[in-house]
Amino acid sequence: MKKINIIIAVVLVLLSVFFIKVGFTKSGDKKHEGKEKIQKKMDGFIVSPQYLSSDITVTGSLEAYNEVELKNEIAGRIVMVNLPEGKFVRKGTLLVKLYDADLQAALMKMKAQLNIQKRIYRRQKQLLKVNGISQNDFEQTLLQISSITADIAEEKALIRKTEVNAPFDGTIGLRNISVGAVVNASTLLATIRTNQQIKLDFYVPEKYSSTINAGMKVNFTMANADRHYEAKVIATEHGIENSTRNLKVRAMITSASKELIPGAFANVNLRLGENPQALMIPSHAIIPEEENKSVIVARHGKAHFVTIKTGIRKTSMVEVTEGLCSGDTIITSGILFLKEGDKLKYSSIKRP
Repeated sequence: MKKINIIIAVVLVLLSVFFIKVGFTKSGDKKHEGKEKIQKKMDGFIVSPQYLSSDITVTGSLEAYNEVELKNEIAGRIVMVNLPEGKFVRKGTLLVKLYDADLQAALMKMKAQLNIQKRIYRRQKQLLKVNGISQNDFEQTLLQISSITADIAEEKALIRKTEVNAPFDGTIGLRNISVGAVVNASTLLATIRTNQQIKLDFYVPEKYSSTINAGMKVNFTMANADRHYEAKVIATEHGIENSTRNLKVRAMITSASKELIPGAFANVNLRLGENPQALMIPSHAIIPEEENKSVIVARHGKAHFVTIKTGIRKTSMVEVTEGLCSGDTIITSGILFLKEGDKLKYSSIKRP
């Protein structure tokens, strides 16, 4: 009886061990199947050529094509002011006049001396023909005439310095002086600028400097405005600025508007190039590595890691310049669970 009980107990123990082992095996199989399902059900993306424009946006500022601070060349007292604020004036218009009565008196004195010397010269010239005067005396008279003539030219130059004329056609800004004020050479009288022509100055990063050339068209917008304006590049600096590593570019605005005020900031959009056959992929499909970037490409139903090189980034898409071909299928989801050679099963495949 005892022997039968022992046999039954042994059988029960063996059965228990068997069922426990079977249970763990099935549980492990289910987990493995679940893992395989996670690995296999991926989202795919078919790489196809797309149109890509290479654009960058930089900050610029508007400048008047001509702008000058009006200042007098010598110190003196102002006797006349013709600075119509906000008004247009022609080139050469007399804007400010300084006191010059003393200079005018000195000029009249020199002119009188010159007239006398000229009369003496004419008499001596007749006397020289009959040897009534020495050659030396005659030449001294010529020297006096030349000297007085030079003094008159110098005095006229000083008188011209008492006048401030418009250097070009332009609009007068706010004036800072009045009649009777005593000013020196550093006093700011007013400003004059040309509003008909406005230039746009902006800076381009060094790596894009080779793509900028004269005649290139650019678009820009003003702050808090949606309207687009056009400008044409007229010149660039001949070197990169050492402090900013940027290239200064100047463009001439071709579209006129009252909103375009010299000194205002502008957002400049530059189209540096176009590629109608660019290969664009979703940015989240890229696996960043220490030195390279890679993506998972489906080949013969299995996962393969491929190193790529990227170019321009556009919101959620990135240009691939090396490593992929048109028609390749890349994996865009579950990439962290995949290994080289894993079999793939797609839940969806998208095209651009």
